[in-house]
Amino acid sequence: MENIITTINFEALLKLSAIISLSIVASIIAYLIAKKYFIKIIHKLIFKTKSSWDDTFIKTGFFEQLAHLVPPLVILYFSSFYPESIRSGVSQVVGFWLAVVAIKSMDKFLSAMLYIYNSLEISKDKPIKGYIQLLKMFVYILGFIIAVCILVGISPWGVLSGVGAFTAILMFIFKDTILSLVASVQIVANDLFKVGDWIEAPNFGADGEVIDIALHSVKVQNWDKTIVTIPTHKFMENSFKNWRGMSDSGGRRIKRALFIDVNSIKFCTPELLEKLNKIEIIKDYLQDKQKVVDMTDEITLNKRKLTNIGTFREYVKRYLQSNPNIDSKNFTFIVRQLQPTSKGVPLEVYAFSNKNKWAEYEDIQSDIFDHLLVALKEFDLKLYQEPSGEFGVK
Repeated sequence: MENIITTINFEALLKLSAIISLSIVASIIAYLIAKKYFIKIIHKLIFKTKSSWDDTFIKTGFFEQLAHLVPPLVILYFSSFYPESIRSGVSQVVGFWLAVVAIKSMDKFLSAMLYIYNSLEISKDKPIKGYIQLLKMFVYILGFIIAVCILVGISPWGVLSGVGAFTAILMFIFKDTILSLVASVQIVANDLFKVGDWIEAPNFGADGEVIDIALHSVKVQNWDKTIVTIPTHKFMENSFKNWRGMSDSGGRRIKRALFIDVNSIKFCTPELLEKLNKIEIIKDYLQDKQKVVDMTDEITLNKRKLTNIGTFREYVKRYLQSNPNIDSKNFTFIVRQLQPTSKGVPLEVYAFSNKNKWAEYEDIQSDIFDHLLVALKEFDLKLYQEPSGEFGVK
């Protein structure tokens, strides 16, 4: 009798081993066939289409990830031939396996959706990377709960219904994520900045171009090529400057002053006026003024006379208006005298260049003030320079 039982057990074990081995071999062969043939066929069909958005699923490896569903499905099919005692256990393990593969497949799918969206023009104004990352986080959390429940053989719905009791704990754990989500919504909804914008956030040492907006962080590449990573929710707590308005306008502000030595300011003498009459851009201005002002050498406050700083201010105005790099029609344009200081009288230029790229803007600004610094001496004016105003341009 014992020999008969032993023979039966041995035959059952041998049969089970054969079924398990067959299922494993079949799952491996099915996976290799799916990866080598079916996926290649899908790739070829996609490459033949005229649209490019479907190529993104190939780049993200979505179809390769789907191929991992084949082995557990094959094993699940063969599990129907397993003895009842181990069938449920195999089903639980395979169910866990399928849940993990499904989670990774959904991750690849969402990545492909993000790539497709980023290829659209609207993505520059309305980035969704943060929302996709948040959705991925929910997929992983929910998928992990379901996978574990399948593995241990309990209903996931009961576990999910009890999550409400841990809401306070979850809110504490994911506090930064919630704050970042709210900040991301506000950034997009209010169009505070987008990828490609030049922002300046001195509290974080950021002064450069936004290169990435994610759920938890914003990356800014400074002009020295260093990269600053700023928590997204910090933009709601700290001020920052967005230079997009300047970039979109096509112009860039020039606001700089020349500090004139007070000791060099005087009424224009006939000799000085004769010299200034040779300057073409103010020649008509001086001719008009000769009709209403006293052009003699007599120094008196009873008559209207020209000053060298006032004439120079008119020269600066006309010089800038004739400069092809200055837009004096579409932007604010002022050449003004500010309140005198201990360092002289500031003569400020407030104008906009018609080029806003940094290098071009700096060249334009430098060329203008190179000229004005030299032109000062033609009006018998001196630039204030410490320790004494006497050390001006000569």
